Amino acid sequence: MPAPTEEEVRAIVSGQLHLEGPLLPILHDLQHTFGHVPRMALQVIADALNITRAEVHGVMSFYHDFREVPAGHHVVKICRAEACQAMGAEALAARTLEKLGTAWHGTTVNGAVTVEPVYCLGLCACAPAAMVDDRVVGRVDDAKMDRLLREAGA
Repeated sequence: MPAPTEEEVRAIVSGQLHLEGPLLPILHDLQHTFGHVPRMALQVIADALNITRAEVHGVMSFYHDFREVPAGHHVVKICRAEACQAMGAEALAARTLEKLGTAWHGTTVNGAVTVEPVYCLGLCACAPAAMVDDRVVGRVDDAKMDRLLREAGA
């Protein structure tokens, strides 16, 4: 996919300016359209909303779902909430990141998988939990994670 143009970004931003509090809808729309919020969009948004680029960046970085670069073909989220931690999610996450050779928010070299932390998937009784794209998976151990990663092409 070619890089988004400033004109494309301006069209999305201007389409949301009628809303009260349009910053989050703009960020969501950009992410949905491009798979990330392009870095150059921050100044376009700031100018349109008469706020600083730092304010836009602050909001974007506060919400973990916004990306500055496109994600891989599949996104694997590993729960880091307390119930999952108590059931070994931290060790599972560390081993997963090591296997993939990436850090949180990183993407495998082949572009297949991006790994992200998430702070609750609502499967506390089936911890540790993970999510692959839109599919939530409970009781994830190393073997199950390996299978999920293999299915995702990692």
